[in-house]
This record gives sequence, C-alpha cells and structure tokens, in this order.
Amino acid sequence: MKRLLERLEEVFFRHVGACILLLCVMPLIFVGHGIFREIEVEQAPFDAETEDLIVVGFSQLGSESGWRTAHTLSVQEALTKDAGYFLIFNNARQMQENQIKALRSFISQRVDYIVFAPVIESGWDTVLQEAKDAGIPVIVIDRMVNVEDDSLYTTWIGTDARKEGEKAGRWLERYLREREMQSEDINIVVLQGTIGSTAEIGRTEGFRKIADFHKNWHILESATGDFTAAKGKEVMEKMLRRYPNIDVLVSQNDDMTMGAIAAMQEAGVSFGEDGEVAVISFDAIYDALEMVDAGRINVDIECNPVQGAYIDEIIRKLENGETVEKSYIVEENIFTKDNVAEFLEGRTY
Repeated sequence: MKRLLERLEEVFFRHVGACILLLCVMPLIFVGHGIFREIEVEQAPFDAETEDLIVVGFSQLGSESGWRTAHTLSVQEALTKDAGYFLIFNNARQMQENQIKALRSFISQRVDYIVFAPVIESGWDTVLQEAKDAGIPVIVIDRMVNVEDDSLYTTWIGTDARKEGEKAGRWLERYLREREMQSEDINIVVLQGTIGSTAEIGRTEGFRKIADFHKNWHILESATGDFTAAKGKEVMEKMLRRYPNIDVLVSQNDDMTMGAIAAMQEAGVSFGEDGEVAVISFDAIYDALEMVDAGRINVDIECNPVQGAYIDEIIRKLENGETVEKSYIVEENIFTKDNVAEFLEGRTY
C-alpha cells in the first residue's frame, strides 16, 4: 500500500506538470507551424483506477513487419484491463536507446513487471541491473539478451531461431534429393535480418550448420535487409545484378521475402515451385502462407508471434509466488504447398 501511495503521488504531480506544459506548448504548435501536426502520445500512465490492476510496462522493439504487428497485438490482447492488467506500451522504433529510455521510464513509474522484446542482444546489463535493484521482474520476449548475469531477467519467452535455421537447411536437403540435384552445385543468397538480433544470429548459424555439410552448397552472399520489404527488395536487386545464376534464396522473414520477390519479378527471374530460384522464408504470416499455397514461396518456417498468453501465465505464477522456468519455447510448424491450406482458414496473423 505504501508503494502504491508513493506511486500515485508521483503520478499526480507528473500529470499536473504535464498539463501546465501542454497549455504552454499548444499555442506554439498551432502558431509556429500554422497547421496542426500529428503528435504521437504514448499510453497514459496508470492512475488511481488501476490500484487493483497489475501494471506492466511493455517495450516493443518496433513495427517493422507484419509478424511484429501480430506479436504486439498478442501481448495487448492478453494483458487487458478485463484480465486484471494495466498495460503501458512503448514502440522503440528499432532503436536500442529508445528501449533503454522506455525501461528507465517504467522503473521510475514503479511498474509491477517489465516486458520487452530487445532490438539486439547486447548492451542491456546496466538498465536491467537498475530494474533488479528496483525489485521489478523483467520478462524478455521474442529476441534474447546477452548479459553477464542471467538473474537480471526473470524468464525469456520466444522461438528457437537456431532450430528454425536448421529446419530450413533440412528442407533444402530434401528438396534437392527429390529433384535428384543433391550432387549439383547450388548457389545460395541469404537475406539476413537486423544484424545482432536473436533471429538473425540463430537463423544464420542454424542454416550454416547444415550448409557446412554440403561442399556443393555455395553461399554467394549474405546481406541484411533489416527485416523490411523495402530493404529486402533493394538488397535483392543488387544480388541479382551480381549473381546471374542464383538457385536458392534464404530470406529470414516474410517481409524481406516479399521485397525480394518483387525484385525478381522486375528482373524477369522466375521463382517458387516451378521457377529458377527456390524461395525459403521465415515467420509464416498469413499473406506469405497464401504465397506458399500459390507456389510462389517454396517453404515458410514458422516463427510463432502469439506469445501474450505465455506472459499472462508467467505473471500469474509469479503473483502466486510460484517458480517459473528460465525459458519457454513457443511451438512452431513448417509450411509447404502440401500442408498449408489446412492452416490458412482461421489463422489470425
């Protein structure tokens, strides 16, 4: 109760100060620019109505892809007021410094829990130590953190990115055997995600682990497309100009894949089930699965974004004083033209 009263006192004075500042700034917004400018406002801090709710600060790394949108929605739908939560949401826009600032804001507001999906793995020791010193449990989701002391976070929820990369390699082995191409030289290009992120590290290492067993698999180039369609298209255009004989595209998320497909279409390069370039993608969002069903993407390795229910379950265990595991792996699938139709109906992301 003492902690709650202190928190409410802080919020009261912060709101009063914010109102005074807004009254001062509003004329400048209209007069200085002549027109109204859209201003992003983060979700309001908790107030007296939230005293019976569990306050969670959630920092999402960005909104770079359809997968990320589904991931954010999963958390927001799980941690609702009806479910007993007050959620403070922050979009870091792909910048680690924004996330660190958000985490420090959550700490200063004395939230009950911090949930965040880190942009990259390194650089979190100091701010997580601050959260630990404040007695706030931290739940890391999706991407992992690389810290010297793993007691700085309570648990991690996510997918096995290395295993995803290995699945892609195993699929390619089967694909080449079925076409009696296992002894031929195979030219591969790789569109990597954000360098240093868990997904990029794991998928790169997992696929390369399988590729290293095949001396006739030649990775011509690996370059980052930053998990976006625009960058994926740009990088693929350059690769197509440099390498006239590409046999396989490994694209570490669906958005980059769609950008790369646009580049191949413009260059007159065929792809997919009956094309020159076999397309391996990751994430398995709905739009990409439709392309699998149409034969435009050969295989899509799922990275399941529905992680909100896991967060809810873990917080409830912690609230009851129960022990939680250090990590939770989300279940995933592999989609090809043979099985994708049965999963498309009713899929929400």
